[in-house]
Amino acid sequence: MTTCITGTGLYVPPYSISNEELVASFNQYVENYNEQHADEIANDTITALEPSSAAFIEKVSGIKSRYVMEKDGILNPEIMAPVIPYRKLGEELSVMAEMGAAALKDALADAGLEANDLDGIILACSNFQRTYPAVAIEIQNEIGMVGGFAYDMNVACSAATFGLSQAHGSIISGLAKRVAVVNVEITSAHLNWRNRDSHFIFGDVATASIVEELETPKGYEIINSKLFTQFSTNIKNEYGFMDRSEFLAAQTEMYPDIKEPVTDKLFLQNGRKVFREVCPKVSEIITEHLHDNELQASDIKMMWLHQANANMLDLILRTVVGKEADKAIVPSVIDEFANTSSASPMIVFHRYKDKLASGDLGVICSFGAGYSIGSVLVRKV
Repeated sequence: MTTCITGTGLYVPPYSISNEELVASFNQYVENYNEQHADEIANDTITALEPSSAAFIEKVSGIKSRYVMEKDGILNPEIMAPVIPYRKLGEELSVMAEMGAAALKDALADAGLEANDLDGIILACSNFQRTYPAVAIEIQNEIGMVGGFAYDMNVACSAATFGLSQAHGSIISGLAKRVAVVNVEITSAHLNWRNRDSHFIFGDVATASIVEELETPKGYEIINSKLFTQFSTNIKNEYGFMDRSEFLAAQTEMYPDIKEPVTDKLFLQNGRKVFREVCPKVSEIITEHLHDNELQASDIKMMWLHQANANMLDLILRTVVGKEADKAIVPSVIDEFANTSSASPMIVFHRYKDKLASGDLGVICSFGAGYSIGSVLVRKV
């Protein structure tokens, strides 16, 4: 018996925002802000905001556009956030469940399965719109899956590879025979669109993968995984259910440093430190994983990497494979999708999984906040 990825699915949101559109909105906000605070800026009590450009965004990230669930609010200089109406739980399908169910139905069709063929669903993401009941169980209900289990898990941008590892482990342990791993990211909602250094990074999307135990392998056999975590605050999102209590405490002057949880607790990143610290560690983990399996970098035909930044992709490729490595080994979708957190390596896998020949080896690798790094070694059947 072998454990294989037999199907993948992708849900693409209805709207796309180009760099040019995003910059026009951001620069209007900058102009309005600087005008409103002209006196303070003249007196050096606050610093003037700097405009951005499409060329700057593409140079530092490789991003040209991103998909989002709601566009008008993001591009409104007075709002600069997605405006997504509340859906009453139990009466309406949540936005996350809607996206995840669509991606999962696509993956089931790709694998030639029905909902009741599944034993479990793991919703592995970096952002959740509620704490409980689990959105995974809502997806389970929406697709008509009777019985089995479903649960949510969060390992930030590495959630997909950790989820695949959990699915593989569930099968190996006898807990299940077929498990779906779903990755839904509405990253537009956790992003501070007024921050010049990061407002362009993220996009929304949903992906799904079917992991099965098979006597006759098909798709991609999962050989094994390597997981790594190390605490760091260089990438963080502190927005959570304690924010109201902390903010109320701050109003009583118990904790005067606590600010209103609107911008200071949304996505924040020390990009330069992340680049310097994460890239070498990702290369090290992949190299160790190959060594553990008595493989060389030359044995790997493709690496489906987390789409965090085009420059990071290039550096990891050159460090693992060599300076003259063929860029086709690390395909990219970041120009179209931007960074979609946990879902990003699965978008690339979904788009490029048919490019390898039978017997070829590949690595699905993610990395992000935590720090967290996951490497899944697979073989095309």
